[in-house]
Amino acid sequence: MSSNIKVQRICQYCETEFTARTTVTKHCSDKCSKAAYKARKRAEKVKQSNAETIRTKNQPIEQLKTKEFLTVREVAQLLNCSTRSAYYYIESGTISAVNLGQRMTRVKRSEIDKLFNKT
Repeated sequence: MSSNIKVQRICQYCETEFTARTTVTKHCSDKCSKAAYKARKRAEKVKQSNAETIRTKNQPIEQLKTKEFLTVREVAQLLNCSTRSAYYYIESGTISAVNLGQRMTRVKRSEIDKLFNKT
């Protein structure tokens, strides 16, 4: 199907004006079309890589949310504070914990949830 249409367009890649022979042409040349394609694919890869990074960073937090009993270090990670602050919360009674011997302090997950449900 041939047509004699001549439409003035601006290239979406190099932003120069050109005469298009169809109504769907977006680029002035094959070179610009290929460069735009490469840029689009590169942007998709960067977006996918960023999503993978975020998923990897959030994975430990998601695993902590499923555990029933947490160590003090895990409590600190979940609350986004230092381990010393987590121990302070335990010592002050803000968070209830159980000592199972030296270096065996455990906190029930529901205690962390109670912190945020207080009104």
